[in-house]
Amino acid sequence: MTLSRQSVELLAPAGQWESLVAAIEAGADAVYLGGKAFNMRVHRSDFNFSDEQLKAAVEFAHARNVKLYVTLNNLISAEELAPLEKYLRFLDDIQPDSILVQDLAVINLVRKLGVKIPMHASVMMNTHNTQAVELLKTFGITRVVVGRELTLAEVALIRDRTGIEVEYFMHGDMCFAESGQCIHSGVVFGQSGNRGRCMKPCRWNYKLIDEETGATLNDWSYKLALNDMCMFRHIPDLIQAGVVSFKIEGRMRPPEFVRRLVSTYRAEIDAYLADPTGYAVDEARWENLYANRVRDFTTTFAFGAPTVKDIGLTGEREPKIFSRAVVEPAFDDDAVKEIFASERAIKSAGKPKLTVRVASLESARAALDAGADLIYVGGEVFKPLKPWTFAELKKAVDMTHAAGKQIVLATPRTSKDKEQCEMRNAQCVMNLPFDGILVGNLGALNLVKRLTNAPLYADVSFSVFNPLAAEFLQSLGAVQATASLELGFAQVRSVVENSPLPIEIIVHGATESMICDHDIAKLYVPGYDEFATPDKLNRHYALEDEAGEVHKLRVDQFKRWHIFFGKELCLLPYVEKFLGAAALRIEAQNYSPSVTAQVVKAYRDAIDGKDFDACKKNAPNLGAGVYRFKQSKNSI
Repeated sequence: MTLSRQSVELLAPAGQWESLVAAIEAGADAVYLGGKAFNMRVHRSDFNFSDEQLKAAVEFAHARNVKLYVTLNNLISAEELAPLEKYLRFLDDIQPDSILVQDLAVINLVRKLGVKIPMHASVMMNTHNTQAVELLKTFGITRVVVGRELTLAEVALIRDRTGIEVEYFMHGDMCFAESGQCIHSGVVFGQSGNRGRCMKPCRWNYKLIDEETGATLNDWSYKLALNDMCMFRHIPDLIQAGVVSFKIEGRMRPPEFVRRLVSTYRAEIDAYLADPTGYAVDEARWENLYANRVRDFTTTFAFGAPTVKDIGLTGEREPKIFSRAVVEPAFDDDAVKEIFASERAIKSAGKPKLTVRVASLESARAALDAGADLIYVGGEVFKPLKPWTFAELKKAVDMTHAAGKQIVLATPRTSKDKEQCEMRNAQCVMNLPFDGILVGNLGALNLVKRLTNAPLYADVSFSVFNPLAAEFLQSLGAVQATASLELGFAQVRSVVENSPLPIEIIVHGATESMICDHDIAKLYVPGYDEFATPDKLNRHYALEDEAGEVHKLRVDQFKRWHIFFGKELCLLPYVEKFLGAAALRIEAQNYSPSVTAQVVKAYRDAIDGKDFDACKKNAPNLGAGVYRFKQSKNSI
């Protein structure tokens, strides 16, 4: 390709007017910023832009030939939909150059209102594969901020296959978990990281323990505290990978910080564009950048998985600790009981299905015998269990249908092009007479629609927060969606009662607080070697936090690590409040067949109005998840 100044966009953050001015004066080609609501940085009232300031910012930027993007990239609750519609109409009047979106409800409303602003898919949409990009393009998405877990080689592949504009976080604060797939803050504090209120549990102190014995394997350190991204020394690699927009993170940073970063990157990018063959990193600029760093630097996944040196283990350079670990509420906590006592039940249109996700043929049989109406099989399976074979899936289908019940095949929550290729090649599996396919992401939804006519079920990873998002999934062919685990009870009720799409609610089981692509065994398990000691992955490990909560760790067949909440969700005492949902799901992937049977029978009896066992004696570490809070705190 022929390089020019227009080949690369230097995209700068602005949290306040002074930062906007600093970014533009320092040479930014575009600036991104947020309004006072509906964005991913709403902790501080003195940051972000009022409507009047937004209008002035668009005019200020455009007068200087600089583009301006508005972040509208958090999840939207049902009570925020009316203000969101008003806000979109306002943005359509002032015409920024794009809006960044996460929630499918925003895409839905943009279409309904006829808003004429290009949309960019936020990193919070967790876009990892070609099929997702192709589907996003049909919605009117013109640019994708790709998942941070992609290597530059994978980015280049997506760019070449789809022609989409790619925006890439190349400097600043990084999450340990996959974007959009961390719900720790939202569940434990009622302040969702997917709604701009992250309390950063990835910046806590943890120790690694053996889950069975409790023995400490790796002592206290900030094990999930990833260093700051810095691609300053790799600008040619970004350009050659086809990245169009170089994104600097930092909307909560002061103007002088923004000015220094933008001017430094501006000069370095221009030096490469002016003379690619004669280019060498300007070491003086690098020394200045490095001397003024906040955290230490890393290239995260750009060239492969991060190692221990990419983690801020000591916490010495952490600029701010947003929270400390807390004890998660028990399922019979007084605050939880009070909330449920004060809330009316979800309006019922009939008895909900009892659904169970299982990880083995034996557990499938146990769930069916105990009264499950539908089982989910396939998808991620946690070691030491092995993935479902074709023969096992066929047996599960035959067994389920012989019992007069339903069976749905699950796909992974995250799937890169490699996993999507495996799905495409598993046509024999897709041809089995499943009653539906549970899809984990937009790419899987797009691909599965091409492979089978089976009904589509949208998994919890779609983060359905409002009826409009559910409606949009219905327009894509989904017959059921799963409510987000970050919704307070009144918000769940609102989604169920107002959604045109049947809604499933997860009511019991071990639930993930984070999903991550970092290899935790390589990072922290003593003596682990993927060649010499692969059997170490068959043991179960956990992270203990400073409040004493023990977070199970599980690794799946795709080598992704799942970090669980300290307490397993249990809504059994309150099940009558949820009977208006289309389905109530038990996550039994971590359960033995016997425990699966006990839990399923208890919920079967509760749904059927019989006396039921509260389960506490079988699983004493039971919690209430987000339901200690009346609602997930809004952004307005």
